[in-house]
Amino acid sequence: MNLDHVFVCGHPALDFAATLRARRSTRFEMFVTPERLNAWYLESGLVDTITPGDEEDVRQARIIREAVYRLITNRRLGEEFDREALAVLNSAARETPVTPQLSVTGRHNEATPGQALATVARQAVELLSGPDVPLLKECGNPECTRVYIDRSRGMRRQWCGMESCGNKIKAAAYRARQRTAPTMAV
Repeated sequence: MNLDHVFVCGHPALDFAATLRARRSTRFEMFVTPERLNAWYLESGLVDTITPGDEEDVRQARIIREAVYRLITNRRLGEEFDREALAVLNSAARETPVTPQLSVTGRHNEATPGQALATVARQAVELLSGPDVPLLKECGNPECTRVYIDRSRGMRRQWCGMESCGNKIKAAAYRARQRTAPTMAV
């Protein structure tokens, strides 16, 4: 499995929730070390620099991530919010977020892992209470559990991303059609 962080969901909170991959089958955890968690914060563009984290930061990030995923799923399915997940998310969103600073070279976001996590929680609050809720869709790849914002015309997008899922599914369907196609007699 690819260890690279992927940002195809259209919103940082959705990409964060997608860091536990293949939830219905062979789960694959992206946040295995404090360094991998901090790499996500950096690669997502949330921060420019981040202080080193520890195992507790990873544990907290996983708890918040699972609450975010639960609430996204509730909202996507039109269900009432899970109360426990709601309390976890709101508690995290109350913490001190990343505070942008102005430097001689422009804006600079320096943070601790806790501040970065609070910022992700606030982004999830904004997403789940905002206008994009009707656009939330789960990837059409049965192995993928990413939720993305479908801004395509007619809301016809089927995959979280073509590189990550769409091409795999289309190639598999093509191979299946080739195997079942009648051979032409010459």
